[in-house]
Amino acid sequence: MTREIVIGKIKIGNGNPLVIIAGPCVVESRELALKVAAEAKQITGKLRLPYIYKSSYKKANRTSGKSFAGIGMDEALKILEEVRREFELPILTDVHSETEIDAAAEVADVLQIPAFLCRQTELLQAAGKTGKGVNIKKGQFMAPEDMKLQADKVAATGNSKVMLTERGASFGYHNLVVDMRSLVIMRDSGFPVILDATHSVQLPGAEKDKTGGQPEYIFPIARAGVAVGIDGLFLETHPEPRKALSDASTQLPFESFEPLLTQVKKIDMLRREL
Repeated sequence: MTREIVIGKIKIGNGNPLVIIAGPCVVESRELALKVAAEAKQITGKLRLPYIYKSSYKKANRTSGKSFAGIGMDEALKILEEVRREFELPILTDVHSETEIDAAAEVADVLQIPAFLCRQTELLQAAGKTGKGVNIKKGQFMAPEDMKLQADKVAATGNSKVMLTERGASFGYHNLVVDMRSLVIMRDSGFPVILDATHSVQLPGAEKDKTGGQPEYIFPIARAGVAVGIDGLFLETHPEPRKALSDASTQLPFESFEPLLTQVKKIDMLRREL
């Protein structure tokens, strides 16, 4: 059993209901953000699944320097603040450097540390000092048992609201694989564990100047992870993934959002009965 953390009114870990963290990869427009937030809140409410809205105010790690990085940090944060206020939803967004943290923390309830930055001590400490929730993505190069050390960096600031997220491990070139043992290993650290079922299907750099993906595996990976036992499920979702400005090859079509959540909720309920 993991420790319990509280984000807004949502309790995560320690046997609490499966939490859904979902939204478009990056803030593309106000219209898209509000549309997804409204519909995702309605769906998760109907299924009685706690929901945190996710979207990045910018994408600092892109395969090519020509790739879309965002509409501007200030404008994107204003949109996220509107989502938070309009729909009364907790917000999760990435932070990429210590200089961004104060501005992001004014809007976000959870600051997410990207996988490639998960060992950056000063970034972790700065995020922890805000008192906000901190979600640390496990680096594609990291052993799951080593993630406790990264979580401890945040906890040492006096902030115990830390989550660890599995998002696939490098398996040769241009490929990721989810080792389901990592979910158990990271949960044994005592911190709530999240499974990112969309970044886990990436094929990094496989399309020459951009990341490819295998979205047909989102459903089986999500189902398997929930069956193993996780505290939350992370999904990037978009009404028209192929038109998405970031991670077009791996976002879950929004039309599949409710069917997937319906399935994983049933699996989670069954797992809890065992």
